[in-house]
Amino acid sequence: MRQIANNIGCWLALVWVGQLLTGCADSHQVHLSPELPSPRIQAGQSLYVALARDGAYGEHHYPGSGLMLSQAIATPLLKRLTRVELARHTENLNEALSSARKGGYDLLCYPQILHWEDRATEWSARSDKVTVKLTLFEVASANALHSALIEGQSGLATFGGDHPQDLLPAPLEAFTDSLF
Repeated sequence: MRQIANNIGCWLALVWVGQLLTGCADSHQVHLSPELPSPRIQAGQSLYVALARDGAYGEHHYPGSGLMLSQAIATPLLKRLTRVELARHTENLNEALSSARKGGYDLLCYPQILHWEDRATEWSARSDKVTVKLTLFEVASANALHSALIEGQSGLATFGGDHPQDLLPAPLEAFTDSLF
């Protein structure tokens, strides 16, 4: 009987550790637009990355979040394209297309923050969350070539270090991979 109780205790401990480790993991999803075919861009093309407007959650605004997103977008693309430039200020879509044309860029990446929620997860047990939309345009025609919705959520056991911008690198690499 004692042996059975010990075995059950070991199995319960393993289940608990498994659940704890699962709670530590960040998750993300990349939803590629089904109505737009995935383009194959060339390494010789140039890209202008618009500066996203800062995110907010309810009444809380996150200054600098738009810059963090735009920089996170540019990083994996800098590895593959010969010329990538980040906008210096926020622009609406028409202004961004105009800036890209003036700069002689082939492509425009227009990012939008749909949800940005930075929580003190380690004591509130509420996850950090981020949702962004990325649209890639051909500058000459202003046609949308590709679009993606990226969602990320932190695990519950973050130990105080995670923020919404920390949820972006992996899905942005996946988005970049879908372009080449």
